[in-house]
Order: sequence, then structure tokens, then C-alpha cells
Amino acid sequence: MENNENIIVLSDENGEETQFEIVTVLEVEGNEYYVLYPVESEEEDALVLKLDKNEDGEEILTTVEDDAEFDKVSEAYEEWLESDEADEYFEDDEE
Repeated sequence: MENNENIIVLSDENGEETQFEIVTVLEVEGNEYYVLYPVESEEEDALVLKLDKNEDGEEILTTVEDDAEFDKVSEAYEEWLESDEADEYFEDDEE
């Protein structure tokens, strides 16, 4: 995972790299979740990844496998979308 301001590069299981923009970071029940949009894609679906640690203690982003956990994060994202912070983010994005 590389970090350049609010753009990160993630590699899939085949080693293919994709750039994502970090839209927001949500805290839900003591965990952090990153909401990402692909930079070079027309797709409008957000990708939600959980900040976790691997066996070496390094921070990694992992998929959310549990449906109940995903639902809680989705609800937090919906609330964020209605916030002033989201309004500012999307206004800046339009410029």
C-alpha cells in the first residue's frame, strides 16, 4: 500500500495495482474503515476496507467479510454522506 495524500495504490491477488481515492475514514465500534473510490474508473460503487494488522503488526487494509459488520459500516457511511464534511468533500471534488 502506497500513500500519496488521499490517493493510495492497492494490489490485488494477481499483483495488478489500482489507484483509489480515500473518500473518508469511519470509526465504527473502535475499528477504522476506509471508504475508497477507484481513481480511473467510471464505476460509482465505493470500496470499504477495514484497517487491521497482520501477524507482523503492520497495518493492512482487509475486506469486511461479516455481513452485520458491513451493515454497521454502511449505516455510518450513509450518516457521513448527510454530514457537512461530505458536502465539503463533494464540493471540492467538483472543482
